[in-house]
Amino acid sequence: MTLRRLTTALAALALTLTATTTAHAADNPRPLTDLDGNPLVPHGFNNGHSSKDSPDAMPWTTPADIAAEADKIGSNSVRLLIYWSKVEPEPGRYDEAYLDEVTELVGAYDRAGMHVVLDMHQDLWGPAVTGTGRNGGAPAWASHFDGLPASLQDPWPLTYLQPGVMRAFDHFWGTTGKHPELAEHFTAAWAHVAQRFADDDRVLGYDLFNEPWGGSVPWPFFEKDLLGPLYQRTIDAIREVDPTHWIFVEPQAFGVNQALIASSLPELTDPRPGQPRLAYAPHLYPLLLDTGQAYTGVTRAITQDTMRKWFADNTATARRLGMPMVIGEFGLDATREGSLDYVDDVLAMAEQAGVGWWYWSNDPGGWGPYNPDGSWAPLADHLAAGTRCALSCAPR
Repeated sequence: MTLRRLTTALAALALTLTATTTAHAADNPRPLTDLDGNPLVPHGFNNGHSSKDSPDAMPWTTPADIAAEADKIGSNSVRLLIYWSKVEPEPGRYDEAYLDEVTELVGAYDRAGMHVVLDMHQDLWGPAVTGTGRNGGAPAWASHFDGLPASLQDPWPLTYLQPGVMRAFDHFWGTTGKHPELAEHFTAAWAHVAQRFADDDRVLGYDLFNEPWGGSVPWPFFEKDLLGPLYQRTIDAIREVDPTHWIFVEPQAFGVNQALIASSLPELTDPRPGQPRLAYAPHLYPLLLDTGQAYTGVTRAITQDTMRKWFADNTATARRLGMPMVIGEFGLDATREGSLDYVDDVLAMAEQAGVGWWYWSNDPGGWGPYNPDGSWAPLADHLAAGTRCALSCAPR
């Protein structure tokens, strides 16, 4: 069976559950707020892909670019990528110069009127994966492949199935029982970042772990037995130094992102005084579009049903967890046929559900809002229309 036929079959199979879940999509989770308690519907970009490839792990944007985005798009927030490998380049040593650069960028966003969510980003475990040469997430000292293959695959998500990458995640989650220090270092690194920004009201919060992957541990056991407990330990560690900021958690990426499964994350508690500030931030990447098919014809019809199921599943998860919800990532090659219709449909469904979003990403290129000559691409107008509605649409 070809990849195209396989992905079409998987998407169609997922839709068999749609009828039982879509009816709940209108029951919205409680709203997100700013740090003063005012309702906030986030809208803006992830920033961004370019930091994965830059030597200093900083994105391409200047303060002028950020101000131009605020003027054109009307963004009120950003999901800003940071990396464990840069925060803690050696065990127990934190790079304050790197965090100084992050702080400068936070200031530029604040001057443009945007809230900042710091996202501890990872792709394919870390930069030690052969062939990536990127700021992938985990530091090299925390990357234990045990001599197993860990080479970049095409399409790149298949790299998660490389034996060495699976083993690195298994060591981190404690499945092997050999490196309990890794999760401890990760939690301590987050506590260090949180202490650094504890009194900084320009930061809205922290996204703990980008697109979690359980290695050899399958859903739903990964979320219930490993991811949830790591989140709880990290939340507790952050709250020892920062009782103020929001903490965003993500479900398992594979399956949940594509609406093939619903998240099984366990309930989490927030030890801060007063109302909890924990939020749910799933990503939306429909399977057919993620494998390169155009948002037209039958693919569009199937994907629209997939999207309705995704919103129903994830707003239900947010209600079960007692958390507000925001779409941490959604995006696609906006130059492909039908792509702008997809963006419009996602924004309309997000408005109906009363949830915010951060588009992936603000970088120049087919997925971003800029033409090759640096001018605004048509995508920018569609996102700007979405933010104009979000500014006036209160959460339901």
